Amino acid sequence: MRPPQWIKNLVVFAGLIFDRKFTEPKYVIETFIAFGIFCLVSGGIYIINDVRDLEGDRRHPTKSKRPLASGQIPVPTALGFAFGVIALGLGAALAIDLRFASVVICYVLTSIAYSISLKHIVIIDVMILAFGFVLRAIGGSWILGALFGLEGTEPSQWLLICSFLLALFLGFGKRRHELVLMNNAHEHREILKEYSPYFLDQMMGIVTTATLVAYAGYTMDERTEMVVGTDKLVLTIPFVLYGIFRYLYLVHQKEKGGNPTRIMLTDRPILAAIVLWVVAVMAILYFDRLPTP
Repeated sequence: MRPPQWIKNLVVFAGLIFDRKFTEPKYVIETFIAFGIFCLVSGGIYIINDVRDLEGDRRHPTKSKRPLASGQIPVPTALGFAFGVIALGLGAALAIDLRFASVVICYVLTSIAYSISLKHIVIIDVMILAFGFVLRAIGGSWILGALFGLEGTEPSQWLLICSFLLALFLGFGKRRHELVLMNNAHEHREILKEYSPYFLDQMMGIVTTATLVAYAGYTMDERTEMVVGTDKLVLTIPFVLYGIFRYLYLVHQKEKGGNPTRIMLTDRPILAAIVLWVVAVMAILYFDRLPTP
């Protein structure tokens, strides 16, 4: 189920943080429940994806050691467990709220469609993965409104765009790493024959610029200032800028980037940038408030 990958589900906390509800235990608990639900269903999706990629993983230098690829776990057992945890997650989502459950269902359906066929369509393969981050952000905001009737819990369009673009950036970086690192990379991931390092560099350049512009736009947007109650989020731009540039450095100079989650957890400069960004955002949202008109 790849627990290290569950860090991606932390996107559900965006609504909690930017709606200034992170100091109220009941909201924090319910957001953790949403996080747990996404961990369950995404874990099941990973298993299904591993079953679909079984032959390719067996030819991969590191993925061949996974339980399914190495033969430690039978495929029927893995699939039974996968559908079981997905059903558990969907059941929990339905028990909470229909609107929140619709987001989880959409996430499951698009992820399964990705595993079955969409991963074989150039560019669409990365866009579908990025769309999953958008659904997580929407789910995290909607669960607060569903349970507590909070106004203003619709996620900012800027924030959704930022989530989508940042995920695209990481996805293209991962494709580039796989293409450069492995000989005959398309034998492991067939879609890689449709990519080239030059093409991916162009895509990453475009997405990098768009991500930075979108985040800057979000921090300076009047609606953002009205919802979060501060105009100081612009001060967090340097942390985002450094984190993206550091990742580009690792991809191009150190030939890393194949596992963005591992980089975020192990690369100290990027980890420091993330921690400082979180601390800065929390401090600004908690201590700085615009005067009420």
